[in-house]
Amino acid sequence: MKSFEVQFRYQDRTEGNVESTVKVDASSLPGAVGKAVREFVKGLDRKQRFDMNKNGLEIAAKSVGSAAEATTDKSAEAAAS
Repeated sequence: MKSFEVQFRYQDRTEGNVESTVKVDASSLPGAVGKAVREFVKGLDRKQRFDMNKNGLEIAAKSVGSAAEATTDKSAEAAAS
């Protein structure tokens, strides 16, 4: 599994630009975006979802490495401490 960081941005009626970042583990970039969108939209209320649909949702995704690499890096840091 690879780790991805997906960033969302939309225009809200009260707060202006709203940005959020979600980290997910998935086997591919499209799968990661799908998972992250589901998680992000679950956290919105009815009016926020309306604003997101009306004004558009910008999505930016990038790979931050595989889960095995992240685990190895954390264990190496713990050993160095």
